[in-house]
Amino acid sequence: MPTILIVDDEPEMVRGLSDNLRFEGYRTLAAANGEDGLRLALQEVPDLILLDAMMPRMSGWDVCRQLRQRGVDVPVIMLTARGEEVDRVLGLELGADDYVTKPFSLRELLARVRAVLRRPGPRQKFEEFAFGDVRVHLRGRQVFRAGREVRLTRKEFDLLRYLVEHRGEVLTRERLLDEVWGYERFPTTRTVDAHVLRLRQKLEPDPDHLTYILTVHGQGYKFAE
Repeated sequence: MPTILIVDDEPEMVRGLSDNLRFEGYRTLAAANGEDGLRLALQEVPDLILLDAMMPRMSGWDVCRQLRQRGVDVPVIMLTARGEEVDRVLGLELGADDYVTKPFSLRELLARVRAVLRRPGPRQKFEEFAFGDVRVHLRGRQVFRAGREVRLTRKEFDLLRYLVEHRGEVLTRERLLDEVWGYERFPTTRTVDAHVLRLRQKLEPDPDHLTYILTVHGQGYKFAE
């Protein structure tokens, strides 16, 4: 039975989500502020966190940042009343897996919960992989270039792993959204382009003359064999 931690300072929201998630077969935990949410996340290690962005004592952004800095790889769906693009980008940069703007459809939220928990795709075919002066350690979710660690966000690492494990195969943006992000209609396929651009900047020897993460015009991307 997957455990879902709900971190939100609105009691009615927590009660409603808890009731519906339990009805769907999930076990739930709840916290009314960011500090308690972080403590529960570290103690219980849930399968998924529904995390409100704006809360007293510690914001959801800070909770997500603390979790990733401590190496906690629990999937996070941000819940917030703020729908500006800059907030979505911030959540992704901090390592959130998804972003839902209040008020939201319960059916949509449940679908996204199932998609994130489904964790499709590559299935640990290697524990270490090297290309050029880059080494990827799957188990530790670490990447080193010329002996120095390269800091990747959660989704950057997931995307790199998927590209590497499907090297030589042309991958469409839609497939990458479905397999890496876990559902078909993420805000925009430009999300993939932005993450690919950052990976190239961090890992390619010369981002102007690509060696590994290649564009297949009109189709998508592939990792060179």
